Amino acid sequence: MKKRSLGIYLHIPFCIRKCNYCDFCSFPDADGKLIEAYAEELIRRIEKFSSQCGKRYVDTVYFGGGTPTLMPPQIFGRILSVLRRSFDISPNAEITVECNPASIDKNGLAELFELGINRLSIGLQSADDGELAVLGRLHSFEDFCRTFGDAREVGFENISVDLMHSIPNQTRKSFESSLTELIALRPEHISVYGLKIEEGTAFFYNRDKLNLPDEDTDAELYMLCCDILSKNGYLQYEISNFARQGRESRHNLKYWRLDDYIGFGVAAHSCFEDERFGNSRDIKAFLAGKDISSQKQKISDSERLSEYVMLGLRLTRGIDKREFFSLTGSDFKHTYPTIDTYIKGGFMREDENSIAFTTKGFLVSNMILSEMLTFDD
Repeated sequence: MKKRSLGIYLHIPFCIRKCNYCDFCSFPDADGKLIEAYAEELIRRIEKFSSQCGKRYVDTVYFGGGTPTLMPPQIFGRILSVLRRSFDISPNAEITVECNPASIDKNGLAELFELGINRLSIGLQSADDGELAVLGRLHSFEDFCRTFGDAREVGFENISVDLMHSIPNQTRKSFESSLTELIALRPEHISVYGLKIEEGTAFFYNRDKLNLPDEDTDAELYMLCCDILSKNGYLQYEISNFARQGRESRHNLKYWRLDDYIGFGVAAHSCFEDERFGNSRDIKAFLAGKDISSQKQKISDSERLSEYVMLGLRLTRGIDKREFFSLTGSDFKHTYPTIDTYIKGGFMREDENSIAFTTKGFLVSNMILSEMLTFDD
C-alpha cells in the first residue's frame, strides 16, 4: 500500500514580549530554562505519537510561534533528530522555521541551515520604523535587512516574509513603500495580512485611541498589494499569500487542501484520519506531562464538504468543478445556486473547469461563504 503524506506542526510558544496586536499563544522565558523543559516534553510526545504514523511519510515540518528562533540551534537539532528517528521524513521535505528579525544571529542561522532547515519565514510586518513601533515590534527595518541578508549568505534559498496592511497611522504611500522595499530584496514568498483587532490584545484595550483606516481604505490597500505584487512576479495563490513560481508554502497548502497534519505543543491543532483535535494553552499541564488534547471530533461528511468548499475558495485556483462532481456526484452550481449571483456581481469568476473568487470577491469572501455554507454544531 502506498504511503500517504503527513505534515507536522510544532508550536514554540515563546516571545521576548507580546506585540500590541498579537493574540497567539506565547509566554516569556527570561533565562531559557522554560524553553529547555518545553523542548524535552515536546520530544517525549513526538516519540509517543509516532507509532500511529507508520503508514505515513512526512513531507512538511513547520516550527511556528511565538518566536521559534529564541530556541537555541542545539535544541532544534535534538528535536529534528527525534523527528527523523520517529517518522519517515521525505528527503525533499519542506522544513520551515518562523523567525523574527534580530532574534538570531548569522551563526545561528548557519547552524539551522546545516541542520536541514530549508525555509525561513521572517516577520517583517512593515518597512516603516514608526509603524513597527506602533505595532510593538522589537526590530527596525535595518534589523530585518540584516537578518534577511545573513539568511541569504548562509544558504537559505527559500525565504518568506510577513507584511501587514491597515496598521494604525499607515498611509497608502507608506504601505506602497514597504512593498517596494520588500520586493527589492526578492524573497520567494510574501504573506500579506490585514490587521485585525483581536480581543485581549493591547490594541483591543486601546482601540478607541487607534487611528485605523476605514473599510474603503482597507480594501484599497489590499487591491494595491495584489496589483503591485502581481506586476513584480508574485503569483497570488491564496487570499493573503503570494509566491514566485513553485515557491508556494507546501505546509500551509495542506491546511487549505484538507490534507492530514499533526500539531505538537500547546495550542497546536491536528487533522488526522478524519478526526480533528487540538491542544489547550495550558503550558503548566503540558510540562507536567498531562493530556491537554481536546476530545477527538469525527469530521462528518457534510462538514467535510463545507470545509472543502470554504478552504478551496481561499485559493485563487478555486473549486475544480470536475473534482467536486467526482467527490459528491453533484454539480457545484446546482449544489450552491447563489453562485450565479456572485459571478454576475463580479465577486466570482467561472471558466470551463473551475469557479473561484475574484480579487474583489476576496474582500467580502467571509460574508459570501457564510451565506453559502452550513456547518454542524
